[in-house]
Formats: sequence, structure tokens, C-alpha cells
Amino acid sequence: MDKRHFLGATLAAGALPAFAAPAPKPAPGPGPALLTITGKIGRSNRGPLDPVRDQMMAKQKLAFSRAMALDFAAIAALPARTIRPTLEYDAKPHTLRGPLLADVLALADSRPADDAKILLRAVDGYAAAVTTGQLRAWNMIVATHLDGQPMALGGLGPLWAVYDADRVPGMAARPVNERFGACPWALYHIDVT
Repeated sequence: MDKRHFLGATLAAGALPAFAAPAPKPAPGPGPALLTITGKIGRSNRGPLDPVRDQMMAKQKLAFSRAMALDFAAIAALPARTIRPTLEYDAKPHTLRGPLLADVLALADSRPADDAKILLRAVDGYAAAVTTGQLRAWNMIVATHLDGQPMALGGLGPLWAVYDADRVPGMAARPVNERFGACPWALYHIDVT
């Protein structure tokens, strides 16, 4: 083969990938866990607390032998509810959307009795305890969106356990800055006792 044919064949072979169909993108795998459910659960997808990988949980003195770890897609795949409470941060109504907290617990096959305690923990260590009866009566959601936008870490998200305090008897009568003590933003851990 002479130089001209060799160079022509090399250039043509190099151009073929440009005309070929693009390679399919691999299907995305599960995203990072945003919410971990521990305690009285019937289904789990991870083992015990790992003090190296679970630094924040270890520093907050959590302990568990198994858990259900959920990524954003798993939570967002649940049927969503929309609420419009007046928030304490600006005393204005805002739209929050996300699945019922009871539906999120059901992903871990956790269906506690009405008097069972549910501990909701935020990334800063703040923890609020509610009973299953309260979370059902208040229709608590795990909000993923605020005013139509996903909530960012560093704001109120990415997950916020919250209810429509304007429509809960006993809460609506309180000053707005006293309505959300049971609603940790930046929720990352739920313990069912």
C-alpha cells in the first residue's frame, strides 16, 4: 500500500465514529442516600452504621444494625401531596410538595402503632419527636420542593419533614414562629421506636 492510500484509509477510518450513532448512556444507578430509616422496620437495604462512611451519624451518636437508605429518586417516586403553610421565615404562604411521611416509612415496611414515637433528625443534629398518630393527623410530608423548585442543602432541604400548620387545629392559633418545632429541615434520619 502506498502512502496516499494508507493516509486516506486512516483518515476515513478516523471519521467513521463521527457518523456512527452515539453510544447509549448507561442507566443511572441509585443516587446517594439522602434519608436513612432505622428502628422498627421490616425491610432494609443496608447494614449497620459504619463509623467511617457514616461520620455524621457516628458523631450524633446514632447506632443501628440495619437500615433503609433512600435516595431522592425513591422518595420523589412516591405520590406527592401539596401543602401551602405560612412559613416562619417570611410569614408568607409557600407551596411545599412531597410524599406523606407515612408513605416514606412504608418503603421500609414500617407501619408503627399510633402511639409509637418517630424521631426526625436534621443534619445539624436537631431532632423532633412526633407520634405516628400526630404525623398521620397532621398529614406530615417529606417535602422535596418549595415553590416548585427542589430544595437545596444549605437552605431548607433537600428534605423537610413538615405539615400545613395553618390547617392543623391547635397549631393555626399559635404565633407562626411556634408552629414548626416538630418539623426539622435538612432531614436525613428517621428512627421508628
